[in-house]
Amino acid sequence: MADFATWSDWLREYGSRMMLYARQQCRSEADAEDVLQSALIKTWKSHGDQPTDELVGLVYTNIRRCAIDLARSHDRRQQREQSVVADTGPPIAWFELPDDDETRALQVALAALPEKFREVISLKLWGDLTFAQIGETLGISQNTAASRYRYGLEALRAQLACEAESFRR
Repeated sequence: MADFATWSDWLREYGSRMMLYARQQCRSEADAEDVLQSALIKTWKSHGDQPTDELVGLVYTNIRRCAIDLARSHDRRQQREQSVVADTGPPIAWFELPDDDETRALQVALAALPEKFREVISLKLWGDLTFAQIGETLGISQNTAASRYRYGLEALRAQLACEAESFRR
């Protein structure tokens, strides 16, 4: 267990992973930044003295909840302003796009997965959470989190293999 001197040290350790998860939960980069900030403030207010490794799961839970609240707020506003405001376009990319085809194929395949698989894979691989922490974050059992991870990876492999096969033809 790491000993963090300040919240800044803690954020340097976990911030980029949390931002990736926030991006997946939101419709735009700006929303992801707002959601992450709100989740961190909510966590800090409830556990303000010293950051610990145990707070990581709570932050992911707060990110998810803040993203849901923000999405509901956006949906209500969009309904009110539907006749005036143009649609903002497709959601942002989760990864910065390098010039290699493998990364693009992975991003497309990951985006095509059902959200319940994509969410668990993201929290496990990039969030570095345990299945117990993922279960707590998503409000599911750790066994459900583990099976969604396994099924999600199987679906991802199958989709990438199918795309590779069609690319060879």
